[in-house]
Amino acid sequence: MAKTKVKAPEHAVGTRKRATAKVWLKPGEGKFKINGKQIEEYLKRMDLVLVAKRPLEINKIADKFDVNVQVRGGGLSAQASAVSLGIARGLSKLDPDLHKTLKDEGLLTRDPREKERMKYGLAKRRKSFQWTKR
Repeated sequence: MAKTKVKAPEHAVGTRKRATAKVWLKPGEGKFKINGKQIEEYLKRMDLVLVAKRPLEINKIADKFDVNVQVRGGGLSAQASAVSLGIARGLSKLDPDLHKTLKDEGLLTRDPREKERMKYGLAKRRKSFQWTKR
């Protein structure tokens, strides 16, 4: 990784479904906070922690950056994915050499899937009411 001459924190935004994560990256010793809490305390599940930290782990720089995240909306899974996208975008801005690695892993692509809208005349998004002959 090239030396970064960043004094102020790098800011990036990641989204997934209804979740939005504002991420600030600054050189440090690997502190990771989400909404003022430690990442393990906030996300509660280890698989979600691994999803959120993936951009840092792939480039082996988890202990070189302090990450501060403000996340709102959506569920925990969507929030973890939003944090991951925000970190990947921030790292790409900080060090353009990391862009190719992140791109190859698919971490810079926003997942476009959203909830389908309700339709009138149906019980749910696609489920219809039971049909009766008489």
